[in-house]
Amino acid sequence: MGRVLPILFNTEMVRAVLDGRKTVTRRCVKGFIPNDAIWGYTMFTPKGQISCRGYFADEYGEKFFKLPYQPGDILYVRETWGKGYEEGTYIYRADDKLAELPMFKESSKMIYRPSIFMPKEAARIWLKVTSVSVERLQDITEEQAEKEGIPDGNDYPIDKVYCPTCKGMGFIGGYNPESLGFEEIECPDCYTAIKRFRNLWNSTIKKSDIDRYGWEANPWVWVIDFERCERPV
Repeated sequence: MGRVLPILFNTEMVRAVLDGRKTVTRRCVKGFIPNDAIWGYTMFTPKGQISCRGYFADEYGEKFFKLPYQPGDILYVRETWGKGYEEGTYIYRADDKLAELPMFKESSKMIYRPSIFMPKEAARIWLKVTSVSVERLQDITEEQAEKEGIPDGNDYPIDKVYCPTCKGMGFIGGYNPESLGFEEIECPDCYTAIKRFRNLWNSTIKKSDIDRYGWEANPWVWVIDFERCERPV
């Protein structure tokens, strides 16, 4: 078995994992990766040679990037959580749809704690890493965007408003003089999984970082594929 490490997901992505819709996640590579990055190399030492899989370096050997996770690693998902009424029990915001309603959002802050503070013993979702690679953000395919847990085109309105054009409704209003007048037009900014993923991605980036890590910046990202597994013994 590989290492046991934490990974953070927001509430909607936790639901996607629980539903079986999300089997991959992308995370920004914080730092510089050259176009001619070396994906593996052999380092020679006085005691022999070491295969350094999962490290990336520039041609001068000055920049090295270790994979955040490796195939075989077991990840426990940190999610927004709270303590249950009984000792040793926990509750999770992903199960509480009422917490998303405006009239309950403020009170839910008193019940739930940020995912970053969730202890391992409270974790209920365990994932096994099956592969890790790196690519430019915009290299994502339609199939991969669907595996990111993005709602399909028929699942509107979605829980959170990501599309700046239709506000999550999936269509925009238009006027057609040849018909009865008003008609629904499929939103041009979220009618594909890639476009919905783009909107979702940008919604998770701080405004101060959008120029570096937003969709248009096309940053390098880790692509981490995983599958559900049992809690390790």
